Amino acid sequence: MKNSKKLLIICLSVVLALSFVLAGCKKDDRGEPSPTSSNDGGGKENLMTITAFISRAGTNPTKDNRIYQKIKEAFNVEFQFEYVVGEIGERVGTMTAGGEYPDIIGVQSNEANQFIDAGAFIPLEKYINDKENFPNLNRHYGELINRIKHDDGHVYIMPNYGVHYGEHRQNENWGPAFWIQIAVLKEFGYPKIKTLDEYFDLIEKYVEKYPEIDGQKTIGFIVLTDRGRDWTLRNAPSHLAGAPNDGIVIVDQETKVAEVYQHKDISKRYFKKLNEAYNNGLVDPEGFVIDFDQYIQKLASGAVLGLFDQRWNFNKANEALHQQGKYDRMYMPVPIVFDESIRDWYLTRPELNVNSGFAITTSCKDPDRVMRLFEALLDEEWQKLLQWGEEGIDYLVDEDGMFYRNDQMRKEQQSPDWKLANKADDLFEFAPKLEGTYSDGNATSPGLQPIEYFEGLTEPEKELLTAYGVQTQGQLHSTPPENPLYFPAWSINIPTNSVPATVSQQMQDLAFEYLPQIIMAPTSEFESLWADFVKKHEELDIEAFEKHINEGIQRRMTEWAK
Repeated sequence: MKNSKKLLIICLSVVLALSFVLAGCKKDDRGEPSPTSSNDGGGKENLMTITAFISRAGTNPTKDNRIYQKIKEAFNVEFQFEYVVGEIGERVGTMTAGGEYPDIIGVQSNEANQFIDAGAFIPLEKYINDKENFPNLNRHYGELINRIKHDDGHVYIMPNYGVHYGEHRQNENWGPAFWIQIAVLKEFGYPKIKTLDEYFDLIEKYVEKYPEIDGQKTIGFIVLTDRGRDWTLRNAPSHLAGAPNDGIVIVDQETKVAEVYQHKDISKRYFKKLNEAYNNGLVDPEGFVIDFDQYIQKLASGAVLGLFDQRWNFNKANEALHQQGKYDRMYMPVPIVFDESIRDWYLTRPELNVNSGFAITTSCKDPDRVMRLFEALLDEEWQKLLQWGEEGIDYLVDEDGMFYRNDQMRKEQQSPDWKLANKADDLFEFAPKLEGTYSDGNATSPGLQPIEYFEGLTEPEKELLTAYGVQTQGQLHSTPPENPLYFPAWSINIPTNSVPATVSQQMQDLAFEYLPQIIMAPTSEFESLWADFVKKHEELDIEAFEKHINEGIQRRMTEWAK
């Protein structure tokens, strides 16, 4: 095929370039790249197996995965993945205690500091600043380097999202929202629901009408209580109050002062509603005891009507529903707030995903070679392979040079099993990537291509969007304003073993101890339990935590303005 020849040429070119210019670099005594070759003398580097820990649940790709095979052919590199099983904190603790790591870690912000404070990662700024040998990485992060530095001045993690090229499009919400099954909205004529009360009223009406779905008891709403994904339990009140995703604080957008809200009235309002819904039989009691995998299984059953979560976190359930043909049981976001006077701010403009992405560990056998791989994969042709696939197999090109897919291609790419054999999702998810548009005008991914987005939807999704008078899922939300300069506050570094870190842990402990009890308590006990919850917070040094976050906000306002 035309594309196969083109890719072969690209692969050979990259291999030759790496062989003659960069191949085999190793560190000299000063820790700087040295031109000494580490290959077998034949111009091609030896096979390298890169071990990678991915900080989420996952499944290994097939051994003959098409994309990983092409990477192996071009760079003589293969991957060995390990995924989270159980609590991620336990696995991270085991690694940091032993001091032995895989070559690279796909890290998320929650565990970033624990690794960094343990000395698990090597600094990466020398690569980013090396414009001659790493031009792609320099272009990608060079002007943003002050934003991605740790407090000690080093860069340890390459942000996986938030660096944009060309035109940006926001067709879907991959972040936080209240989600509801398409079937619920369709049943009642696609009503415009704006408030939390309207959301639960609709769910209650559906449960009353359909107490079972496919032979299973209908679950109105589920709350995941997983410490590694604590936003599902803790963060909803800020969004209902019209704030963007700043984590466990709300930042006053005029004064830029942050405040913890977990024990404040906006949280009381939300959890009182959950308590009412629980006592009306709408909230699943098992949500407070099951693990993440069981949570995904419940969502994938099609019996759960609603949830609060981030799309990327539960999307495997959406994919499973699609694979089963349960298209009307898939989820759509509803940007609800406490009352109609509040403007929703669930969608935000793309922000640099600081402290999330790949880091190279101190156990890595050849960090220079790994960084050369990430440098090469930032080329447009490799990005097209990672995001679109192969021309003629995964996508087609029209007479104007625009990429599109046919129905069969779209159907295949919705299948989790197909992806394990034909996509490099775990590598791509945590690696540096292009977002926006390529130099030829095509969107960097199919979901961002205007014509491809709508055509790639299922009929129930198309019907829903048409009923609401929009063409994309993103248009269901209010248009987001410009991000605040500091944004997001949740990515501000909190040093391990510091007072703010201790307070943060204490607040999380209180949330997981008290909030499930508060939700499941008889309505008559809600007020007394909430009062105890607030009192416990008053015993903590929350001011020290807020002081640290506010200092971080002010530091960003100064340094990021440069």
